[in-house]
Amino acid sequence: MDLSTAVWRKSSYSQGGGNNCVEVAAVAGAVAIRDSKDPDGPAHVVSPAAFGALLDRIKRGELGG
Repeated sequence: MDLSTAVWRKSSYSQGGGNNCVEVAAVAGAVAIRDSKDPDGPAHVVSPAAFGALLDRIKRGELGG
């Protein structure tokens, strides 16, 4: 999938200089996710349902580091 025209946004929870987070973009019925420190690196593209499930798991604290 070509992400060259994607409009990326950072989390409102981003701290510091804003480079320690992920960015997301809505693209052609999907959600693209990338590391803000590596904007030219790989991006994961998932369905909106999968992204919503990921957010739910994060909010429940199931993916703690």
